[in-house]
Amino acid sequence: MKNIFYFILVSLLGFFSCVGNNTKEISTEKNPKTKISLPLAGNTFSSKHLDGNNTVTNKGIENWTNPDEFFTVYFRVSKAGTFQIIIEEPTEVYGKSELEFSINGIAKKVKFDPATKKSITAGSWKITQEGYVAIKIKGIRKTTDRFPSIGHLTIISSDFDGKIAYVPNNEGNFFYWGRRGPSVHLAYQVPQNTNAEWYYNELTVPRNEDKIGSYFMANGFGEGYFGIQVNSPTERRVLFSVWSPFTTDDPKSIPESHKIKLLKKGKNVYTGEFGNEGSGGQSYFKYDWKAGNTYKFLLHGAPQSNNSTTYTAYFFAPELNQWLLIASFNRPETNTYLKGFHSFLENFIPEQGDQSRKVLFNNQWVCDNKGMWSEINTARFTNDNTGAKEYRMDFAGGEENGFFYLKNAGFFNHYTTPKQIFTRPLNHKKPELNLNDLP
Repeated sequence: MKNIFYFILVSLLGFFSCVGNNTKEISTEKNPKTKISLPLAGNTFSSKHLDGNNTVTNKGIENWTNPDEFFTVYFRVSKAGTFQIIIEEPTEVYGKSELEFSINGIAKKVKFDPATKKSITAGSWKITQEGYVAIKIKGIRKTTDRFPSIGHLTIISSDFDGKIAYVPNNEGNFFYWGRRGPSVHLAYQVPQNTNAEWYYNELTVPRNEDKIGSYFMANGFGEGYFGIQVNSPTERRVLFSVWSPFTTDDPKSIPESHKIKLLKKGKNVYTGEFGNEGSGGQSYFKYDWKAGNTYKFLLHGAPQSNNSTTYTAYFFAPELNQWLLIASFNRPETNTYLKGFHSFLENFIPEQGDQSRKVLFNNQWVCDNKGMWSEINTARFTNDNTGAKEYRMDFAGGEENGFFYLKNAGFFNHYTTPKQIFTRPLNHKKPELNLNDLP
């Protein structure tokens, strides 16, 4: 009699529940210490994102038809614990299908049926240390053209009472910002009361750290930024931009009296306007810079007599062994020397937020309006709101082997506490250039 009852119970559960190593995983935890709803929209990455697939949307995983495509969902735990993963009621189940959920190589299979669209427990996993947890979701089989659409996972634990880092909702468009990953910055400590007319910096992207979507910014200042980008598998740029004093995200709305004016530009340099994150004048030079090589950045900024300031950017390409003019812009309603010397690292393609990148900075100098050069060797490390809210904790920066460095994204485990000040050894290597010979 007991065997018949067991057979009936297993048959009823059958196709609708998790196939795991332990049938107790079907039931949820009672009175858990921790329970969160993890939206896939802000925490998930597709293996086929470079193919232009639009399978991770603001609703989660949708339009999943390719059985070779898989997804990775990330959250970070502050200590060890055992975690149960539940698929909250799928938004759409198109036919009978089977998925595989795995963490650290331990896989559990889950079956879906449109006749019983409900929440399903994938299983429980023991996490042995602090850090990021990666849930891989693969498609095993389906009876229609697509796999289920999934919006949220519930994470439950009866023995974990620490912090879980993840993007919880889309307030402030954080599904977008969260998937881009945290931006990181170094604010160089320039002596006060310095009329800085020149900023100089040297930048090296280590080999294999030049991920698509990366902007390695060398010479940031109060009114703009200057650095290099990886725009696509076939295009790289040197980028220099100056914000308008008129605050707007729409460059067309800037009054003529507040527009950034181009004074000159280098050969084959594109110039125009930009928007979305403030507005102003933009220039870029398509140049196939190489990871592992060191590039030099020189920025000039000086106030003019008509209540404006002129900014000019120069880029040294070691492959050409020469300084190149990028562009010179005049900013109205501004009367200042250079201020706010900083560098930053960001990823500007959300689908690339699961890729880690790193950059090194060395030999920072400023030159004042009297021609006096000073080496700068202290910097303050900070991160953006994505990191400050602790939605993403994969951010790092500081001093390493005589260089300042920045690192972000990719869900690495060891982060740097923000707002620390770091010092690198002095190089005593004054920039080797004649300012009068610049183009």
